Amino acid sequence: MREWTLLVVLMLLLSTLVTTSAEPAGKVCVIEIQGMITAGTALHVESEIKDAERMGASAVLIKLDTPGGLVSATLDIVRSIDNSPIQVITYVSPKGAIAASAGTYILLAGHVAAMSPGTTCGACMPVTLDVTGEPRQADEKTIKFLTAHIRGIAEERGRPTDLAERFVTENLALTANEALEKGVVDVIADDVPDLLSRIGLADAETYTREKSFRNKIADLLSNPQIAFILLLVGMYGLIFGCMSPGTYVPETIGAICLILALYGIGLFDIGVFGVLLIMAAVLLFIAEVLTPTYGILTVSGVVCLVLGALMLLREPLLPIEWFRTFKLIVLGMAGVSAAFFGLGLRAVLRIQKRKATTGTEELIGKITKAETDIDPEGTIKVRGETWSAKTEGRAIKKGASIKIIGREGLTLIVEKMEE
Repeated sequence: MREWTLLVVLMLLLSTLVTTSAEPAGKVCVIEIQGMITAGTALHVESEIKDAERMGASAVLIKLDTPGGLVSATLDIVRSIDNSPIQVITYVSPKGAIAASAGTYILLAGHVAAMSPGTTCGACMPVTLDVTGEPRQADEKTIKFLTAHIRGIAEERGRPTDLAERFVTENLALTANEALEKGVVDVIADDVPDLLSRIGLADAETYTREKSFRNKIADLLSNPQIAFILLLVGMYGLIFGCMSPGTYVPETIGAICLILALYGIGLFDIGVFGVLLIMAAVLLFIAEVLTPTYGILTVSGVVCLVLGALMLLREPLLPIEWFRTFKLIVLGMAGVSAAFFGLGLRAVLRIQKRKATTGTEELIGKITKAETDIDPEGTIKVRGETWSAKTEGRAIKKGASIKIIGREGLTLIVEKMEE
C-alpha cells in the first residue's frame, strides 16, 4: 500500500512538471503601424516577426491606425504575416483609430483580427491622380487585381469574401460592431490586455520595440513626397554644378540626393512617361540657363515638371488626402522653380544691359578737366592716367571741365561742359 501511495505522488509531481514545461513562453511582440504605410513599415514588420520567432514569443500583435499607404509595402506586410511561423494578431486600436485602404488588407490578413470600439475599417477603392492633379478612380486592371488579392486574403482566413470585395469595388466601410457582426473581425476589445484575455493570452507579457535606424531611413525615403523633393534637390545640384564648375559641392550633393530619390521612387510603381517629362523639364531648365530665351524654356520646363510629377505617382491605396497634399507640394515646387529661373533670367538681362566695366569703354560719360589746351588736340587726365584727347567742336582751354563722349583708338573724344 505504501508503494502505491508513493507511486501516485510521483505521478502527480511528474504531471505538474510536464504541464508547467508545456506552457507557452508568454511573450507578445507589439508592432505599431501609425500613419502612412511605407517600405520602412514593411521592413519593420518583417524584422519584428523574425525577432519574435527567435525570442520564442507566443504571438505578434500589430496595432493599426492608418489611412493607407504604398501597394508594394502593403503586399510585403501581408506576405510576412502569411509566412509567419507564430500567430499574428491584427488590431485596430486605440478607440477612434482607422484601418482604411491598405490598412484593411493587413487587418484581414491576421490570424486573429480585432478592433476597438469606435474604430472603422474598409474604404479600399484604389485611386490615382489625373493630369489635373485631382484624385480619381484607378483603372479597371488595378481594381480587378486588388479586388482579387483582398478576396484571396479573406478566403485564406475564412472571412466573408463578398464583403472583402465590396471594400474595393464599392468603397464599403464598417464600424467595429458591423465588422464583428458580419464576420470580418473575430473580436472587439477595449485595449491590448482586454484583447489578450479574450484570446487566451491573458498572462502574456507584451513588449514593443521602436523602429531601427535603418527602417526609419527607409521609411523616410520611401515617402513619395520626400522622394520627389530629393529628386528636385538633386536636379538643382547638377544645374548649379554646370553653372559653377570646379567646386564639386553642388554636383556631389545633387548626385547623393538623386541616388536617395531613385531609391525611394523605385519602391513604388512609376509611369515611364512621367519620368520622361521630368527629365525633359531638367533639360529645359539647363537650356534656359545656357541660352536664355526670355522665359519660354522656363515655362515649358515648369509645365513638364508638373505633368510629370502628377503622372509619376501610381499608388492606388494611398488616402485621398495624401494626393491633395502631394498636388500642393508639386505646385509649390513648380512655383519655386519658375521663380528661381525667372530671377536668374532677370539677372542675365540686367548684365546684358549694363555698360562695360573694363577697358576704355567705361570712360565714356566721365567728366574731368583738360590738362592742356585742346585745339583740336591735347591731353586730359582720367583716374590718374594721362590720355590723348581731341575735340570736334570749339577749342577747349586748359583747366576747363570736359565730358568724354567717345574714342578713336587710344584717343578720347571730348566736348566742353557748359557752365
